[in-house]
Amino acid sequence: MRHHIETLPTVAFLLALGGCVAAPSGEAPASSFEGAETEAAAQAVPPATEPRDPSRTWVVLLGTGTPGAEPDRFGPATAVVAGGTAYLIDAGPGVVRRAAAGAIVSGLPALRPQNLRMAFFTHLHSDHTIGYPDLILSPWVLGRSVPLQVFGPPGLDAMTTALLDAYREDIRVRVEGPEQLRRDLLAVETREIEPGLIYEDPVMRVEAFAVPHGTWNQAFGFKLTTADRTIVISGDTGPFDGLVDIASGADVLIHEAYGAEGLRLRDPGVQRYHGTFHTSAIKVGEIAAEAGVGMVILTHQLHLAGETPDEMVDQVRLSFDGEVVYGRDLDIF
Repeated sequence: MRHHIETLPTVAFLLALGGCVAAPSGEAPASSFEGAETEAAAQAVPPATEPRDPSRTWVVLLGTGTPGAEPDRFGPATAVVAGGTAYLIDAGPGVVRRAAAGAIVSGLPALRPQNLRMAFFTHLHSDHTIGYPDLILSPWVLGRSVPLQVFGPPGLDAMTTALLDAYREDIRVRVEGPEQLRRDLLAVETREIEPGLIYEDPVMRVEAFAVPHGTWNQAFGFKLTTADRTIVISGDTGPFDGLVDIASGADVLIHEAYGAEGLRLRDPGVQRYHGTFHTSAIKVGEIAAEAGVGMVILTHQLHLAGETPDEMVDQVRLSFDGEVVYGRDLDIF
């Protein structure tokens, strides 16, 4: 579905607050905002420590957090970068700024805000979608040259329409005022998905699979396949043995997890909630071992009784003897 607010004038040139900086061929133009922020951003984020081969598929953890407001962990968001495109999975709080940081750390231009144009939502929990209006609007202001494409569960169309309506006045001022932004580039193309193949281009194939996430009627994980890697992202899910077949032989399994030992110390209500909405690190290890994946990356980690990262990794290793990583924001694989 293509979303619009209203018919507004379209201008001949894309400007962002008075000017547009020319971009290299094949990249979206950068606004005058971006140049002003570059030096400060470079000081705040360490530069890439090694060149990234653009022919490879890269995983960049933009946010590994939970609803807890941890200052060093932004909201859930993962980028799989292949063929010059960043395929975003979820858009938690701070997603666009985290992508900007990821572009600096990784050296991958696809993560620059104006180049963000493709997103997939596992489900519509607020901590996975609060960054959605940011993803719609900020790259547009910064010079995105194509409409945003978004895939997700039923309810995505209504959410998108509501968000565009909520920012109607902001959009009107940016289009009709001195910025003269192009309204047609703000169009959001959404597709509400079902399990199966949901997207394919010459570089990327994306399959969705249903997962049990407590009382959510529709929640998904994603399997992304490129020429050199198969990456399975669990999304938020309760224990799910069907993931063994889906992830069989995958290079990377990115899975949410809570500390199993910690849950046993919590009250019965907390145990019921997390036991149906989420998956223990021990269970993640069992799934990974049966599926024969190459490596496990833990994300969206819940520390229910102060477990350390090493303790959560050790719980995965009770069954899985492959590589296990406790994911942190801006990690690159």
